[in-house]
Amino acid sequence: MIQESSFKPVWYLKNPHAQTLLANLIHPRPPQVSYETISLPDGDTLEIARGTAQGPNTVLILHGLEGSLRSAYAQRLINTLNQHNIPVAFMFFRGCNGKPNNKVRSYHSGETEDLKSVINYLKDNGSKKIALVGYSLGGNITLKYMGEQQTDDSIVCATAISVPMVLNICAERMNRGFSRVYQYGLMRRLIKKVQQKQDLLSAAGLSDKPGSLKNFVEFDNTYTAPSHGFDNAQHYYQSCSSRQFLKGIKKTTLMIHSKDDPFMTEAVLPEENEISEKVTLELSTQGGHVGFISGNLIKPEFWLEKRIVEFLQLNFL
Repeated sequence: MIQESSFKPVWYLKNPHAQTLLANLIHPRPPQVSYETISLPDGDTLEIARGTAQGPNTVLILHGLEGSLRSAYAQRLINTLNQHNIPVAFMFFRGCNGKPNNKVRSYHSGETEDLKSVINYLKDNGSKKIALVGYSLGGNITLKYMGEQQTDDSIVCATAISVPMVLNICAERMNRGFSRVYQYGLMRRLIKKVQQKQDLLSAAGLSDKPGSLKNFVEFDNTYTAPSHGFDNAQHYYQSCSSRQFLKGIKKTTLMIHSKDDPFMTEAVLPEENEISEKVTLELSTQGGHVGFISGNLIKPEFWLEKRIVEFLQLNFL
């Protein structure tokens, strides 16, 4: 089902870049968490951060490209869930916990095997029911996983926010106009991360000149695709775009998306017949990329957290 979102932007933040940038720049207090390390089947590791609440129902958060616990959206949601006494786990993708991982591979928009490892770890450590919340790249992983995974009864529902559902369209959009500013910032982080693993990557036959790369397509052709078994960037985009998995989703799933998202165009949006009856796509005209600031001049509000908790209370808790 595709329906209009209840989100209404605060009147002075109707520009998509204002929504996107301000939501990223305004940070709440850091959430109270504890850390755990998970061993992966290939010998690598990743970390999760746990909130303060305990119980059998766990909300698992997946961050966006080069996100971490320093991401403002993650801090806000974890704080909100802690306040509601809802158990929460935050999954750091490989190499996103502040130090390089020890394998050539890292993470990408379709990496669901690491997600499965985290889910199994949570189940082995007391989680009976799990709800997924994915932002941007993490939302693409979430939707792909939900469309692939139809037998795991522990997964009750999912929420996916500002998802790049067709990756090649998003890569093209990020190389145009003001969106190149976002691409530049993210590319700097990706290149720095490659440089930290340069000896490992060079030994695997990958480029030793990451600084020459200018956009996501070049980066994905040079590192993402060969590191993760894809022929090239286009093969990676075609294989991992989540839009093709929406019809297969069998669990209640909420997608939150703004038509003015500067990380993509409306061409990524599915038609009604491309999504399963378990999926609701809530579309707003404005909101930017993981923005969604509402309220008024005196008291702007971060709408996303309220909407996510409302969905969880209805479908999960």
